[in-house]
Amino acid sequence: MGELLSTHTTFRLGGPADQLLTHHDPDGWTDTVQAAGERPFILGGGSNTLADDAGYRGTVIRMATRGITTHPVGADTVDVTAQAGEPLCDLVRHAVAEGLSGVEYLGGMPGTVGAAPVQNAGAYGQQISDCLTTITAYDWTHRRLTRLDATQCGFRYRSSLFKRQPGRWTILAVTLRLTRSRSAAPVTYSHLACALDIPLGARPPLAEAAAGVIADRRARGLTLPTAGPDVRQAGSVFMNPPVTAAQAAALRAAGGPVHQDPDGVTRASAGWLLENCGYTPGLQMEPGVVCSSRRVLTLTARDGATASGVMAALRRMARDVARTTGVELHQEPVSLHEPILKG
Repeated sequence: MGELLSTHTTFRLGGPADQLLTHHDPDGWTDTVQAAGERPFILGGGSNTLADDAGYRGTVIRMATRGITTHPVGADTVDVTAQAGEPLCDLVRHAVAEGLSGVEYLGGMPGTVGAAPVQNAGAYGQQISDCLTTITAYDWTHRRLTRLDATQCGFRYRSSLFKRQPGRWTILAVTLRLTRSRSAAPVTYSHLACALDIPLGARPPLAEAAAGVIADRRARGLTLPTAGPDVRQAGSVFMNPPVTAAQAAALRAAGGPVHQDPDGVTRASAGWLLENCGYTPGLQMEPGVVCSSRRVLTLTARDGATASGVMAALRRMARDVARTTGVELHQEPVSLHEPILKG
């Protein structure tokens, strides 16, 4: 029996993988590829993965490479390269400590640097694609290393080429172009402006902005807790869904928040939709599966929880929102239950 996936996911759910490899050494990727054989499932920090109770009939590679290097490219710009296994929050802390602006609003987000481009991770008006220049990746289709620039990555709101072609690419390193600055990027979210007590468009000191983001995320239950009843979770489980003009008008009339994403698509708040359908913090969905006691957009696993129970809860929540509002919710956690097919 292989190693339990529950030890490598933040839900702490999942049976054994046939083979689980941990990739530590950036220079040893060729050996990892040879050991993996067929196209594997790639696991980062496990904060966006729902592993099946029965395990995984294939190879899983856990990306654990660490390291951040910097290379000045101009008087005010620096290229920062981070290995895929580096926690995203550590990269943000490094950038802020070095006086580099470009990722300061991404602090407190779970996951690794390698996973961030897949989802085009973003918060408070900032996305990883805003400053990403190149990605070093392995192409499992052509069995070779390649470098992709940002224009080749197909970035969209919480999406990318890597997400739309699951299993083809393994991100090994990410390079960002950051700007030397004592000030953060302009604040574009009114909620953050209120939290920092500054007007919209202001540029607070870099460290102050980063600390304000962490404080605000913690206050709203947007960080993964390290203890307590909600510790076994995966962060947000639904993306904010796109809505039609008619749906947006109806939601606004009902008091629901609606906004435009960086691609200009009108989206509703998934959390508001769920609460409007009766999903309140602390509600038990399935045995051991509970809406977070702090935030309804998150499901937490407690004693007796199973991956199948979490999946059933996600389906029920999405179905109820669709029946009530006509809006389709799409889950964020990736289901790890069968090998990715070749091709």
